[in-house]
Amino acid sequence: MPVPALMQAVLLTGNGGFEKLALREDVPVPVPAADELLIRVGAAGVNNTDINTRTAWYSKAVTSATEEGGEGGFAAARTEDSGWTGAVPQFPRIQGADACGIVVATGAAVDPARIGERVLVEPVFRAPGGGAYEATYFGSERDGGFAQYACVPAAHAHRIESALSDVELASFPCAWSAAENMLTRAGLARGERVLICGASGGVGSAAVQLARRRGALVTAIAGADKLAAIAGLGAERVIPRDADVRALFGSEYFDVVIDSVGGGQFGARLDALKRGGRYAVAGAIAGPIVELDLRTLYLKDLRLIGCTILDAGVFANLVRIIEAGEVRPMVSAVYPLSRIVEAQQAFLAKQHIGKIVLIP
Repeated sequence: MPVPALMQAVLLTGNGGFEKLALREDVPVPVPAADELLIRVGAAGVNNTDINTRTAWYSKAVTSATEEGGEGGFAAARTEDSGWTGAVPQFPRIQGADACGIVVATGAAVDPARIGERVLVEPVFRAPGGGAYEATYFGSERDGGFAQYACVPAAHAHRIESALSDVELASFPCAWSAAENMLTRAGLARGERVLICGASGGVGSAAVQLARRRGALVTAIAGADKLAAIAGLGAERVIPRDADVRALFGSEYFDVVIDSVGGGQFGARLDALKRGGRYAVAGAIAGPIVELDLRTLYLKDLRLIGCTILDAGVFANLVRIIEAGEVRPMVSAVYPLSRIVEAQQAFLAKQHIGKIVLIP
């Protein structure tokens, strides 16, 4: 199929509410640089980072939960630090960190034999020759998957052989790699006890399956109406999000906490760790400002591990896990790209389990 000159895409035109999402039918199809591939996007997942960037939640002037500004943005935000890197975001931008697609063209330095490959996009693009934590994000510093076509560095487009649909595959990249990265950095081992916060979300539901795959004993936190569904993913115990973790488990129970939620329960979760325990965090949807008693941290020899940039090999390993059928995708709803506002409204309502996916 020939590549057209123009495509459908959603442009983020600035920080603010849904009015900043502009559906266009006349966006030029990008041309791959020498080391890039052009992919035809089959499906793209919705993530917190899309909404956080639109609403400017990453600005340090914002201290509340992500959903509080999800509809209209955060008036308190400062544009100068509203990107996830702390830099000024550039608009217009095509968002979308998750993408599955087919390679339709290659840059001059890429083997044209890759045309026709089905690929998953690794969403965190490491800078060649850069430091371990130097990267750009697909759909943030680089145009992403909320379009019919996207350019991706060849090294970050992973060939995948799977019977899963484009929608199912698009549910994996961002959330699942974030979950696997936290488990990897925390060194979760067989037989260890792990507490997974926000287990009904994309990252949390992925972490439940991936932790069970490692042979860990999983306790998951989710909304009361979602407990049975999360237990079905392999959690040994599921507790409602308003449960008192300290009262239920005491101060020497978990080896690892996996958190993408933050908020007011941070201190209680920290208390529930064993001595030498590890706390990995990759999000703060319930609020970024938490209370930390430093005595708990140092007297129990705990480790706090921030996780954003993927460790080397994490995404390639995730692709192997998917190809082997060792995990199953969790897709809650599918929308056409033209209904992105409805998709984000459903995402913010937090009534779903797993992922919401868009089809361009």
